[in-house]
Amino acid sequence: MIINLADTEMMLSFAEEMAYNGHRFAAFNTDEVTDTDTIDFFRNPLDAKEYCLVMNNDANYFQSLPIESVIDDLRAVLNSGADTSENEAIELTGFAKREKDRREILENNLNENAMNEKNLEYLKDQLKYTGFGETFDAELRENIMKGDKDFKIMHTGIMNNGLPNKDTLTVELNFKRSEQTDMYFFNSYHVNLQKEENKPGLEQTFYINKDSASITMKEAYNLMEGRSVNKDLKNKEGESYNCWLKIDFKQSDNGNFKLNQYHQNYGYDLEASLAKHSIKELNTPQYKEDLLNSLKKGNLQSATFVVSGVESKMFVEANPQFKTVNVYDENLQRINHRESKEEKKAESQKESVSKDQKKNLDSDEGDSGMKDNKVKKRKTPSL
Repeated sequence: MIINLADTEMMLSFAEEMAYNGHRFAAFNTDEVTDTDTIDFFRNPLDAKEYCLVMNNDANYFQSLPIESVIDDLRAVLNSGADTSENEAIELTGFAKREKDRREILENNLNENAMNEKNLEYLKDQLKYTGFGETFDAELRENIMKGDKDFKIMHTGIMNNGLPNKDTLTVELNFKRSEQTDMYFFNSYHVNLQKEENKPGLEQTFYINKDSASITMKEAYNLMEGRSVNKDLKNKEGESYNCWLKIDFKQSDNGNFKLNQYHQNYGYDLEASLAKHSIKELNTPQYKEDLLNSLKKGNLQSATFVVSGVESKMFVEANPQFKTVNVYDENLQRINHRESKEEKKAESQKESVSKDQKKNLDSDEGDSGMKDNKVKKRKTPSL
């Protein structure tokens, strides 16, 4: 159907009125500009078809369309933003189709952008709670917009435990797009720990758990340092359990070092192991909780040891495999278990001696009081 662009609004109003009155089909000459005077409406398709057959000849070709289709196309022209004051002949169906396609593409782009923004926020949260911070916005957005099947982001940082070391951690973050939802997911990260310059680094891949807590970057570093990390995990049946994780550098598992688990039923009691040492922080509930939480994350944590009344800074780490804690002096030299037990024993003996001295002092004071009373009794004259 060819119409004058300036007649669009009038044609739409006329077609809507005819539809309201029960007409369902419109017939028109495809070779001429159609207006309200040259378009005809019918209530059933047979009448419209018969009209077109009668009107067709060598010079003219008539066609019928459902009136709702005509109305829909006219509305598309009005909504296109085209200048309907112009006297310009347009092919209605073609113009409307191009406008609908344009709007569909625009809507799809908007939906895709909304989905991409949602995906971006999801990935940012995943990275944040895995300990990689909030600095990957631009790189994530760029890779999501590319739409590749998967992508990687590199990250490098200097790691330490508040100690004067400069371990370099190079991390390859791995992302993959789901075949079902087109959403990207943070699936794993590969770590290279460089302890010394110009020497091969230690490598390990850590996988992101969907249903339980994943290993954070700091925890990964602590594991690769040979320490143990406490995590709440889920088994294949979805049941939660608590365990300690420790890398076994002597065994491999699918290209990784084997990750040993010491289940909650293994019987390791971190708090009880710490209590065997004279640690000042254990006497304050908040400091004690902070110490326990830090050790559960696999940190080599500083603590104040009190030996013979003298305070000294040392370092401790959890050792669930042997159900104890490892103790290091301020120079990070390992203190063996016997020395540590002797320190605790010495401190206990000191406390015991102090209690005995106090007890003896109280006893002496009591005896002295009794003697004074006896003396006073002798001086009291009898009646």
